[in-house]
Amino acid sequence: MYMKKRLGVIGIIVEKAESAEDVNDILHSYREYIVGRMGIPYRERDMSVISVIVDGPNDVISSMSGKLGMVDGVTSKAVYATK
Repeated sequence: MYMKKRLGVIGIIVEKAESAEDVNDILHSYREYIVGRMGIPYRERDMSVISVIVDGPNDVISSMSGKLGMVDGVTSKAVYATK
């Protein structure tokens, strides 16, 4: 069954350094949908900010963002292109 693909960005804030491995494991498991990612350590606040560009079915992107948001010390939100 064909599912409509969408382009989106997942914004991730990692407030606990010990959660980074869980975040990377989740991103790795969804690697086929990831176009690119950029991570910036924000040392002044002792946290990291990651943006992940994704291209895939809406439910897959939503699932990825939801799993990331369930990791302790991690906040995640997805934003989708309108077209």
